[in-house]
Amino acid sequence: MFNEQLAFDWDEPGQPRSPVAILKETAPLAARMQRLARMGVFVGTSSWKYPGWLGQIYNPNRYQTRGKFSKKKFNDECLEEYARIFPTVCGDFAFYQFPTLEMWRQIFAAVPADFRFSLKVPEDVTVERFPDLPRYGRRAGLINPRFMDPLLVQEELLRPLERFYSKLGPLIFEFGTIREGPMAEPRQFVAQLDQMFSRLPTDRFSFAVEVRNPDFLSPASGFLDCLRGHGVAYCFNSWTRMPPVGEQLNIPGVFTARHAVARFLLPPGRTYSQAVAELAPYERVQQPYPEGREAMQRLIKVAMDNERTLYVFVNNRLEGNAIQTIDEVTGRLE
Repeated sequence: MFNEQLAFDWDEPGQPRSPVAILKETAPLAARMQRLARMGVFVGTSSWKYPGWLGQIYNPNRYQTRGKFSKKKFNDECLEEYARIFPTVCGDFAFYQFPTLEMWRQIFAAVPADFRFSLKVPEDVTVERFPDLPRYGRRAGLINPRFMDPLLVQEELLRPLERFYSKLGPLIFEFGTIREGPMAEPRQFVAQLDQMFSRLPTDRFSFAVEVRNPDFLSPASGFLDCLRGHGVAYCFNSWTRMPPVGEQLNIPGVFTARHAVARFLLPPGRTYSQAVAELAPYERVQQPYPEGREAMQRLIKVAMDNERTLYVFVNNRLEGNAIQTIDEVTGRLE
């Protein structure tokens, strides 16, 4: 039912490695992703373990055990198949923990040398106050004493990742909406951000910052100037209560580094719970978001025109199926 064909990939520019089998239907997408990556545009998805993509980029036959689909086999092995198509992915899972060294070994062993694995910095660094939810235990509702702690980032994240540096994409600090307290004041937030990056190896690792307080983007806040001063990218983000990415692109000086990052998560106005209820299990695009597609194309063109390395990550909850969204948006670029 599913035909496979051989596709060459590269460990280093111009150095083909062994041909790998991919679903025939994905060959044009894989070739397009490789062409864009060679021009400095890395396009991928937010996470990769979605059974809804079976038959689309994943061959169902690979994940059979005794004639039945094995979720464990799929979760353990699908990254290797994903990396045959896409040159990058955003590891959202890292937001909830500092992965162990063994976890990192398994992840990086599954991807080729030219793959760029991006990830979110754990919430132990980026959450100013822990939500009042059971999973936070005794920390629920309390101020986070390690908020923007550079030592925690260095010891628990950067040090273990150093040995995998060649396969790393940008590390993304995602700051959720800060509604009250000193850090809700833009200048206070920026001052602490400046202190943190002053103590991190921004000349070694690629960093990006995503915020969900729209007022942080105003020139008066100094936020973009702070990022520019440290060579840290602003992370464009399509999200419930943020201006559309098209509007973010119009902000003067919004490109703050030689690399840029964008995460297309949700259309403005739609909540995460609404998207899950309406779009899961993410087998196809159900609610196209034309403004988001146009902004994605514009962002790619601007980055290419300025020879800026760009990472674009698309979430299933943007339209219903990230693979189809990427295929159609990048197909129109050509």
